[in-house]
Amino acid sequence: MVLVAVVLVVAVVFLVQDRWRRGAFVIGGAPLLASALRLVLPEVRVGLLAVRSKPFDVVTYAVLGGTIIALAATISSLGVG
Repeated sequence: MVLVAVVLVVAVVFLVQDRWRRGAFVIGGAPLLASALRLVLPEVRVGLLAVRSKPFDVVTYAVLGGTIIALAATISSLGVG
């Protein structure tokens, strides 16, 4: 859980620096990382990443991360206007 939180802090740093697209990609990477960790870690080590069953958690985190990254890809890198 701490590793996922660190990724989110990095994303917030990008957002504060007006790097919206890069920050959105990193935010999308956090649930993908959570999905991978949930998949490979044993039940006793998974901590707060365990919400429901392992298959449910892995699929939900992966879909959430993929959706955020897909939306981040639609952000114009040239800015508004």
